[in-house]
Amino acid sequence: MAVSKELLDILVCPQCKTPVRITADEKGLKCATCHRVYPIRDDIPVMLLDEARVESE
Repeated sequence: MAVSKELLDILVCPQCKTPVRITADEKGLKCATCHRVYPIRDDIPVMLLDEARVESE
């Protein structure tokens, strides 16, 4: 896993403040509440609303 567990433990969605989880393909972090997926680029989560995409459940 590119993103450390310690970092995942503290990251939350900037929109709704819900903790995010790594996606199955490990290329993004998904919020379970608002369904935004934040990309991971070069092992760095990009937690910007403008960069996120909204996915269905």
